[in-house]
Amino acid sequence: MKAAMAAFATGLFMQAPVQAETWPSKPVTLMVPYSPGGGTDIIARLVGSKLSELWGQSVVVENKAGANGIIGSTDVLRASPDGYKIMLVVGSHVLNPILTKSVPFDPIEDFTPITRLATSPLVLVVPNSDKYPDLKRYIEQGKKSEISIGYSEGQTQLTGELIRQATGIKTTPIPYKGGSPLMVDIVGGHVDSGVTSVLTALPHVSSGKLKVIGVADSVRNAAFPDATTFKEAGYESVESLSWYGLFGPKGMPEEIIERIRADLKKVTSDPSVAKQLKDQGAVVVLDSSADFRSFLEGEKVKWAKVAREGGIEAQ
Repeated sequence: MKAAMAAFATGLFMQAPVQAETWPSKPVTLMVPYSPGGGTDIIARLVGSKLSELWGQSVVVENKAGANGIIGSTDVLRASPDGYKIMLVVGSHVLNPILTKSVPFDPIEDFTPITRLATSPLVLVVPNSDKYPDLKRYIEQGKKSEISIGYSEGQTQLTGELIRQATGIKTTPIPYKGGSPLMVDIVGGHVDSGVTSVLTALPHVSSGKLKVIGVADSVRNAAFPDATTFKEAGYESVESLSWYGLFGPKGMPEEIIERIRADLKKVTSDPSVAKQLKDQGAVVVLDSSADFRSFLEGEKVKWAKVAREGGIEAQ
């Protein structure tokens, strides 16, 4: 009996490394809980195609949009924690419980945080005119009279509020259903300014219709090297990084988590992938699962405080 138990224990001990070595043995689904064509979808397909080559298995990008990512995330929540269904989400994933009353899960505890793939700062954009030549003048004018500031989703809304709290300007927040219509209205002079992603702002800045006057990061962004940071302007607390994070169902094996992270390091080292990410203003992070979890906890506390002090309630 003792010999049999010892053999059984040895088998269990040897099983995990074998599973890690042979994974994946079938196609992997990479859920993007947003519409096709957006920044998250673009990045998912970019790294997914390279992972397919590396793994010798298809990485199938599945879009399941709705409720700011909640519908697709719920699908992953219910999946087996074997690594064959994972998802790529953005910062709104951890902000949903702050801004939405009925979220059927805890965005951190009910999932396995795998790694933060990359970050990209949110930016403050204005028309390319003399009205707001730079961030300093924008803040000066905002302290004298109301400035309208548009947003399109949770983190952009909270970032606009953070800017108001930190600088003391008077703002009128205006919601939009997407970044594109917001950009159109800023170009058309219907709204003074807006908070958006690097990816959304880039084509309008490149065409000369808009300009970035503030970067919500501690360092300047490669996509807009002439745009000052809020830290440079004396507002260090205005930091808002739009991040792309990989999650799986709760209870994923550590070996699979590390395999995915290690292979993502290989993929993002590919010059073509690195260039595309850089062109979108994204900085590769690939932190450990533990560090990613700590980051998420910090984001939850930070943005809950901004919402509370700004009187922003879950809808």
